[in-house]
Amino acid sequence: MSSHKLAAGSPFPVITVPSVNGEQMSVGAPNDKDRWTLVVVYRGRHCPLCVKYLDSLESLLSDFDAVNTDVVAVSGDGLEKAKEQVKLGNLTLPLAYDLSIEQMKSLGLYISNPRSPEETDQPFPEPGLFVIRPDGTIQILDISNAPFSRPDLSSILRGITFIQEKGYPVRGTYS
Repeated sequence: MSSHKLAAGSPFPVITVPSVNGEQMSVGAPNDKDRWTLVVVYRGRHCPLCVKYLDSLESLLSDFDAVNTDVVAVSGDGLEKAKEQVKLGNLTLPLAYDLSIEQMKSLGLYISNPRSPEETDQPFPEPGLFVIRPDGTIQILDISNAPFSRPDLSSILRGITFIQEKGYPVRGTYS
């Protein structure tokens, strides 16, 4: 992992990545539509736990939309593996790919080497989840070094709802 550590309440480092629908996405950019963004970084097509997590995310898309939150999932996979991921999960959520090592580091993600060529053919990010306010600041962040530790997406949805309804501040900012 990079020594860089993102802080709650700090600006999210905007990253530009291609999506499987052929567009370039600027993930985490501030917006004037008063929309929040949920960014889910997944390990890649090789990870069966990611398949299940993305399925859960897909099932909650309309619920996140109902609380004014856009969703995007991104990995370091190339286009072909990203397309396989979409097909495997019958995904409609925005899926981006080609997250570079430098972008992974800018997000403070743990990065792993493959255990074998059968697993995958390049270093990949371990899971990360970011909830970004419309002004581009980080409300919630969760970074893991293993595929077994990920936040429950229903809890994240309830948390976003609570934060928006109550004007709940960014937590964990004591320095």
